[in-house]
Amino acid sequence: MTAFATALRGLTVAATALFAVAAAPAPAEARPDPHAPKGFVALRDVDPTILQEMRYVTPHNFVGQRIDGYRQPLCILTEPAAKALHKAQRVLLRKGYSLKVYDCYRPQRAVDHFVRWAEDLGDERMKAEFYPRVDKSRLFEDGYIAKKSGHSRGSTVDLTVVRLPAAPTRPYIPGEPLKPCYAPQGERFPDNSVDMGTGYDCFDTLSHTDDPRITGKQRAHRDLLRNTLAKNGFVNLPEEWWHFTYKPEMFPETYFDFPVSRRSLPH
Repeated sequence: MTAFATALRGLTVAATALFAVAAAPAPAEARPDPHAPKGFVALRDVDPTILQEMRYVTPHNFVGQRIDGYRQPLCILTEPAAKALHKAQRVLLRKGYSLKVYDCYRPQRAVDHFVRWAEDLGDERMKAEFYPRVDKSRLFEDGYIAKKSGHSRGSTVDLTVVRLPAAPTRPYIPGEPLKPCYAPQGERFPDNSVDMGTGYDCFDTLSHTDDPRITGKQRAHRDLLRNTLAKNGFVNLPEEWWHFTYKPEMFPETYFDFPVSRRSLPH
């Protein structure tokens, strides 16, 4: 091969490579996370006395792992809902109690995580605690899991009542033996909450707020929570003693997907 042919061949190879690079699609840029609109606040900024035990940023939940979208253990709510909780907290503090929140605003990506988990019938690692009497194949049909959640609108909160002074709840250790969420308080996973008859997120009819099997102190505690919140604008979901929505909602038709973190909030 002559020197001229060799050089020509080299130019051809280089041009082909350059064309391939130019024709290759540009790498997709990471889409920035959405932010909360004006009107969302951190509950701690409104009332720092309300206890927070944000379950979905930990593996101690019915899925058994940290849930998508929970970047920090932070309760985020619409400002009217947060202010209404502050009023309820003032009432309870005078009686020697405090509110404790388990979950507040929940991004749509977290709800999608729940749906993927519910569709995977082989993953039952947390069944013995959270849904021991429910077949996982029925979670959608029985209403325990849905593709949309009122939490994503920002005015719904899961919470309980704690007697003061409150000792902290011990951390959950992944892999530890699980106890049914409906077991007597001394037998189920420890929680510094007063006895509500079941643990939080217990997929069981015993969690229905007015289940007739709930009597005595358990009934009094559920009524204390519901009545205090009702006087401050919150409506209870009858199937879950811990689930309340502030009315009227600030964003009644919008399901948000910004992550649970300080960076998501308006500045």
